Amino acid sequence: MLKLQASSCVRSLSGESSCKKCELICPTPAITVAKNPLPVIDFSVCVACGACVAICPSEALILDEFPVKKFIFNFIEEKNAGFISCRKNIPCIAALNVEQLISVAILKKRIILDMGYCSECKIASTCQPQIVKNYEEATYILEAMQSDAQIVLKDIRYQPVEKEQDKNTRDILKIKSAFEREVQQAGDELLKHTLQKTDAKLLKQKDITDARKMLFASVKKLSKPSIYHVVDADELSFVSDKVIDEELCNACQECYRVCPSGALSSDIKNSKIDFDPFLCIKCNTCHDVCEPEAMMVSQAYEIEEFFKPSRQNLITFDVKNCEKCGMIFSTNFDEKLCHICQLR
Repeated sequence: MLKLQASSCVRSLSGESSCKKCELICPTPAITVAKNPLPVIDFSVCVACGACVAICPSEALILDEFPVKKFIFNFIEEKNAGFISCRKNIPCIAALNVEQLISVAILKKRIILDMGYCSECKIASTCQPQIVKNYEEATYILEAMQSDAQIVLKDIRYQPVEKEQDKNTRDILKIKSAFEREVQQAGDELLKHTLQKTDAKLLKQKDITDARKMLFASVKKLSKPSIYHVVDADELSFVSDKVIDEELCNACQECYRVCPSGALSSDIKNSKIDFDPFLCIKCNTCHDVCEPEAMMVSQAYEIEEFFKPSRQNLITFDVKNCEKCGMIFSTNFDEKLCHICQLR
C-alpha cells in the first residue's frame, strides 16, 4: 500500500506549490493532483511500482512493503557485487532515485541494473525512461566526483530458482496479501488526504531526507577529487544552487519559512537569507511562493558542496522600526513603513 505523510508533502507547505512529480511519473492514473492541495491516491489502479516514492523530493510517499532504506542497507551488506532486478529485490528499478543510486554505487563499487524485463513491462513507457535518466545523471555526478564507482545497465533477465514447496508457500502468501489489500481498498479506493492538527505541528520542522543523509555519509568514504568540477545545474534533478535578485526581493520572508529542508534560513532578526546548496531538495517551493520572482536557480553547481557543504549568504536586509506602528521589519529598500502599514 502506498502511503502519504501529509506533513512532509511540499504541497502542504504552500497553496502556490507547483509540484506534481508523483502524478507525472505514475504509470497508471493512480495519483492525481487537482483542486485538493494534496495528492489523491486511487488504490484500485496503483501497481505499487514505487516510482513516485523515489521521485518525491521530500520523501512524503512511502510504499509499506518496500522500505527503501532497509533495502539499501541489506543490499550493501551482501558479500557479492549483486545486481538490482524487479524479479529479485525491488518492485521496479524506478523506485530508486539518483541520490540512492549514487550512494549504493559508492558503497558497493559496482552495481548492475537488470533492464531485461523492461521491454515487456506494461509500465515501461513511464518507468523505463526514468530509470535511464536516473542512471545517466548518477553516472554524470560520479564522474564529476572522480569516483571509480560504476553503474551498469544490463539485460540479465534474472529468474529466481526456488523449490516447489517454497513456491507454493510464496504463492499462498501472495494470494493472502492480495486479498487483504483488496479488502482494504474496497473500503476506501479513492483516498483523499487532508492536514490534521498533528500534521500542522510537523509542518514547522525542517527535516533532511534519508536519501540526502545517506548520500552525505557515502561521499565521506570517497577520496577528495584532485579538482572540484562545476557542473551544469540543468543536469541535476535533486539539488540546486540559488541566487537572489536584490532589486526584486522585498524581504517577505516566505522563501525560508516554507523551505522543508532548512536549506534556506535566516537569523532571529530576519536580517538576511542564507542558503546551503547541499540541503536543497529542488522542490521549487521557494520559487513558487516568491511573488516578485527574485529567487532564481544558479546555472552551475559546484561538486565541492557534496564534499564540503557550506552555508552562503544570498542577501542582507536593513532592520528598521516602522514609523507608524513601531514594529520591527526587514527591508531591502529605503522604506519607513512596514509592509502591513503600507497595505493599510
